[in-house]
Amino acid sequence: MPPTTTPSVTWRAHLSLLLLALVYIFSFIDRQVIAVLIEPIKHEFGATDTQMGLLSGLAFGLLYAVLGVPVGKLADKYNRRNIIAVCCGLWSLATLACGVAVQFWQLLLARMSVAVGEAGGMAPSISVVSDLYPKERRSLAISLFMMGPHFGVLIGLALGAWIAQHYGWRQTFAAFGIPGMVLALLVWWWVIEPRRGAFEAQPVQAAEPVRESLAQQVGRLLKMTAFRRLALACGFAGLAGYGYGVWTPSFLVRTHGLTLAQAGLLFGVASGLGAVLGSLFAGWLCDRMVRRSERWQLGLPALGMLLALPCALGFILWPEGGHWMLGSLRVPHAMVFAPIFAFFASWWPALSYSAISQMVGASERAVAVALLNFFITLVGSGFGPLVTGVLSDLLLPSFGDSALRWALVCLMSLMLPSALWMLGTVRPYIARRKSMAAAQPVAA
Repeated sequence: MPPTTTPSVTWRAHLSLLLLALVYIFSFIDRQVIAVLIEPIKHEFGATDTQMGLLSGLAFGLLYAVLGVPVGKLADKYNRRNIIAVCCGLWSLATLACGVAVQFWQLLLARMSVAVGEAGGMAPSISVVSDLYPKERRSLAISLFMMGPHFGVLIGLALGAWIAQHYGWRQTFAAFGIPGMVLALLVWWWVIEPRRGAFEAQPVQAAEPVRESLAQQVGRLLKMTAFRRLALACGFAGLAGYGYGVWTPSFLVRTHGLTLAQAGLLFGVASGLGAVLGSLFAGWLCDRMVRRSERWQLGLPALGMLLALPCALGFILWPEGGHWMLGSLRVPHAMVFAPIFAFFASWWPALSYSAISQMVGASERAVAVALLNFFITLVGSGFGPLVTGVLSDLLLPSFGDSALRWALVCLMSLMLPSALWMLGTVRPYIARRKSMAAAQPVAA
């Protein structure tokens, strides 16, 4: 029989959400800080844009994507909090190792080790958050958790660029690796492990372990039309987003003549604040709009992509030369588009992960989230920076100093087909939600 005790949201749930969000922030700092270190690392090791795209993209994205799904399977069976804490400690240690590499291949291996640890952070965390809050508050809770990348961009780029400018790129890795190891201990001590499916109508049935093999489970999820279309839409949106996020500081240095610290500060603050506000707004709005129609769960992220695209093109194509002075800081006119783009572009990640949590049972949320993350990370994080770097090198003979600009234009144009693909996911998503409701036992 189902438990008779009614679950409730307590202060420990909020504290757990806060700590998990901090873990995600640090994971994204360790992942994103490479964006403001591209130029000094490139000069020290004599690397090409293609090599730096490999270091900042595929070297991380491939391992992160491949390992995320089996770790998600473990998280659906064992203690999720402990998995998160151990992985946080591992990737923080690997971040420290990046700072002591003396050859490019050593840095590449250390970067890959960061990915091994981070593979166990995100999917188990969303599974925990989904069990900490009821369905009607879940989109906002996941949106709060998903602010991690946005704060990560703000802190990693702004503070990371300042540290790199004054103390060197090696000290930047140390400055972020050590606090991450402390955070891992706090997660182990303070985050609660909620009962799986605690807020579901039938928590015992919802929490029954999936007895399929991992391959069978992944195959079944990919046969689900809504899941497959959502994963592809997010993958191509991630391709654009990660290419933009990693290469924009270099774009500001090369095209607008900013220093590394100025580029990191301006882009980090503008994008971070815009995305934080956008993520909060999207989660709040989605929880209200889905009460009218569940179509908005995917309609809102598609709308966000469509509104973000012209802002991105405005930022990239705005002519160099014009600027404002903020004290001694030179702010290019193009920067006005950066926070607006970040506001709308932040809608699709959080709402997409929330949609995944709504279309599977509590016993397989970690695997489902990890599988979605596989597409976003492998296609987005893995190939976004790499494809941008390759395009920049290929366009260099024809466009010279503007090669990176036009490489970014090519990548950001993918937001349009991503939005259309997301809209094509709405109908199968509604059908999946109806089939789940029909299959759910009626309480006596």
